[in-house]
Amino acid sequence: MSKYLAPTADVVFKKIFGQHPHLMKSFLNALLPLEEGREIVEIEYLPHELVPEIPEFKRTIADVLCKDQNGRHFIVEMQITWAYNFKPRLLFETTKTFSQQLKSGQNYSLLQPVYGLGLVGTSFDSDPNHWYHHFRMTDTRKNPHESMDYLHLIFVELPKVPLDSRDLKRLGILWLRFMREINEETRQVSSELLDVPEISEAVQLAEEAAYSPGELRYYETYWDEIRRMNTLIEAGMEKGFKKGEAEGRAIGMEAGMEAGMEAGMEAGIASGMAEGEIKGELKAQQKIVLKMLTQGMSPTEISQLIDLPEEEIQKFVKS
Repeated sequence: MSKYLAPTADVVFKKIFGQHPHLMKSFLNALLPLEEGREIVEIEYLPHELVPEIPEFKRTIADVLCKDQNGRHFIVEMQITWAYNFKPRLLFETTKTFSQQLKSGQNYSLLQPVYGLGLVGTSFDSDPNHWYHHFRMTDTRKNPHESMDYLHLIFVELPKVPLDSRDLKRLGILWLRFMREINEETRQVSSELLDVPEISEAVQLAEEAAYSPGELRYYETYWDEIRRMNTLIEAGMEKGFKKGEAEGRAIGMEAGMEAGMEAGMEAGIASGMAEGEIKGELKAQQKIVLKMLTQGMSPTEISQLIDLPEEEIQKFVKS
């Protein structure tokens, strides 16, 4: 019986969708709001790393970045746990990719749309029926269907994907079920998934036997650090609750206890969450690097696995 790895994990996601353009093409055509007749015919992978020109912005990394035969760009990111900064981060990456299309002196008519697709492993919207979120620029005083077709942000909540839906093509639902259902506990893959040639191939690429010892070590370390990061986020939330309670009491003395408590709690939770997420991401990345080094992997091997420059890895070693 085959053993499987979760395609939501970084190393598995990139092996399936970052090395097999026909699978990425099928995935994007099934999930993106592309007009009929404007489907992707072929794609070309681009470098993953987008380094901001503004020093204050941290480096952002897209899991898969590609463009099609018409010049449209597609950024696909997998986010295991919902974070408040995920929406602005994906927006930043899409706008940066959009602005980098033109070289000096080129005409704006050459600009092509950019699609940012964010797959989220946890729920973030309270509506149980709302799991596919499509954002684009519209004229707020006219028909909302009249929009500027340049930037599209799509967020998908994997836990809420139904077995069937009118909101998405059948193939899109099957691809999302693949993302959600395949993991270490999978003993039998649904025939509905295996009946689709592209998804059947992706299932084979998710088999543990398809990975090197180094990739498997990284896979285990990746999940260890995800768990540690979530612990740090929870600690940040707890700190935010306490801070919010204190601020709420202070505000409540002047503006009414109930309204003040609500405002203070909101501010405190947001502050705590942000602090927890930032600390969690940095500590998780450092622990992954150090653990892989102790297991005998070289900085070059680590750099190739997690798309982190060797000089950054050296900084973690020295810190």
